Amino acid sequence: MRASPISATVDFNADGEQHGFLKLPYSHDASAWGAVMIPITVIRNGDGPTALLTGGNHGDEYEGPIVLSKLASTLKTSDVKGRVIIVPFMNYPAFRAGSRTSPIDRGNLNRAFPGKPDGTVTEKIADYFQRYLLPLADYVLDLHAGGRTLDFVPFAAVHVLSDANQQARCEAAMRAFGAPYSMRMLELDSVGLFDTAVEEAGKVFVSTELGGGGTATVESVAVAERGVRGFLANSGVLTVRDDLSAESRTTVLLDMPDGSCYTTSEHDGLLELCKDLGDNVEAGEVIARVHDMSRTGMQPIEYRAKRSGLLAARHFPGLVHIGDTVAVVADIVERGIPVVASAVKH
Repeated sequence: MRASPISATVDFNADGEQHGFLKLPYSHDASAWGAVMIPITVIRNGDGPTALLTGGNHGDEYEGPIVLSKLASTLKTSDVKGRVIIVPFMNYPAFRAGSRTSPIDRGNLNRAFPGKPDGTVTEKIADYFQRYLLPLADYVLDLHAGGRTLDFVPFAAVHVLSDANQQARCEAAMRAFGAPYSMRMLELDSVGLFDTAVEEAGKVFVSTELGGGGTATVESVAVAERGVRGFLANSGVLTVRDDLSAESRTTVLLDMPDGSCYTTSEHDGLLELCKDLGDNVEAGEVIARVHDMSRTGMQPIEYRAKRSGLLAARHFPGLVHIGDTVAVVADIVERGIPVVASAVKH
């Protein structure tokens, strides 16, 4: 396979703190010899594990970009044993546009893996992460939120993997993140995911959903900041002991075992949610109504939960289209699980 057209202005093997770019040549009407410049920070201090921290996989999700930008400007070489690679805005064109997909090629980076070195801009970015950054990493944290069309209870997530040892290490890293909720997540479509690429490479991987509505809140940013530190402590990369308050925090373990967790709209209309995020839901209970927007006097369509559990996600904002996910109900596996952020042994 041909080499990636992306070049890094940082040296991944040099000790110290480096702030630079992943430079992707991109010729367009406004710049014949232009480039997409994706900011990157590398902090290395000798031998040790490597943690790859990413945000902005989707451009309308902001906790990752905020928290990783702050971390890149504050984390010091002396805080690290090994290496931290920080990419706050993976799909930089999408981030600049405030959209889920790239305005250049409409590419959804989180459906573009393994990518192509001679493909679209989005496919070239995916290829670089797949072939150049993932091989460097032992631990990968990809920070997501709901963007403009979903809202979530704040959770860290892993998938169910065939390798029991890898699964256990991922779950330990998820608990160390210490979000209010921790999810064993079912993806409706896992083809092309960054998640799948990382997991198939045998790495420890944690993702998140930390809110939504196309913005970040004080609470969601605080969850992300504590979580990143906890994840790094678990990996053994972070040498300083932050006040993680891990001893006083717990998480609720959730599970999405099958497709009945998802409620999909079969109508266009005005959405009325009948449960708030975090509420308990009983099977058969009305969780949403869709009202006809074209005339008055019509009875709304009721959507009922297919299973009991906790309302973990909802459509956002108030208008819904046929095919949209209206709500996600997750099983409550265990409450009050202590957050543990101590380093793993290598």
